[in-house]
Amino acid sequence: MQFILTFSCPDQPGIVAAVTSVLAERGADITETHQFSNRESGTLFMRLAFNAPAPGNLAEINTILAPVAQRFDMKMRLHDAAVLPRIIIMVSRFDHALLNLLYQVRVGWLKADIVAIVSNHTDSAATAEQAGIPYYCWPVTKQNKAEQEDKLRTLIKETKADLVVLARYMQVLSDSLSAELSGRVINIHHSFLPSFKGAKPYHQAYARGVKLIGATAHYVTADLDEGPIIEQETARVTHNLSVEDYIATGRGVESQVLARAVKMHVEHRVMINGHRTVVFG
Repeated sequence: MQFILTFSCPDQPGIVAAVTSVLAERGADITETHQFSNRESGTLFMRLAFNAPAPGNLAEINTILAPVAQRFDMKMRLHDAAVLPRIIIMVSRFDHALLNLLYQVRVGWLKADIVAIVSNHTDSAATAEQAGIPYYCWPVTKQNKAEQEDKLRTLIKETKADLVVLARYMQVLSDSLSAELSGRVINIHHSFLPSFKGAKPYHQAYARGVKLIGATAHYVTADLDEGPIIEQETARVTHNLSVEDYIATGRGVESQVLARAVKMHVEHRVMINGHRTVVFG
């Protein structure tokens, strides 16, 4: 049985020893460990992967860890590594990021179960059908936005989705939905935030003659494009490239960045630290 334990708590001596001692007494074999102490807030963040002898389950291990969690005031989560995280992907018309996610799942690099694809257009319906994934086309207007978001809430509940991925979904989620799904929605922004925000960042970058363009994957919050950043990447461009070249380069970067961010999230390597993230590689 393989498990992943993540927790954060006020930093003090003895935390790591207490956790590992309890696991050792249970016969667990720790296979990976990462920790980070935030000096500004005095908070310890930690991720441990371990094997536990059978029989063993989440409830039993949670029980033996509960006294340690209470002693150190931990925010603790235990995950069964054998259970695939369930993902809903949302997309509009640009499907490059969606296609890359589907490919990475198919080849086994991204270990997840894509339970639905949601769009406000029909463009990716054939892609979903070919992949054997349910497809929901819900056009969004000012008049029906609340109704369509209620459909999404219902779908998340029915599919037991753990994560929603906005793979170039060009609709802004409402403040209420963003708050409800805090830490469970990842967006890919087609720019190296915080620069060149807005609808046409590559056109802005082209007009300014930049030499680097990029993409940013972040958690969605009520503040548009201001959520905690998970992953970023840049690509070098030159003066002799066209705006179409910028866009093509950017799409490749977006696809890579989003896939890496989703992978790190589903492997429980990302911990939110206020407006920032702690990402264990």
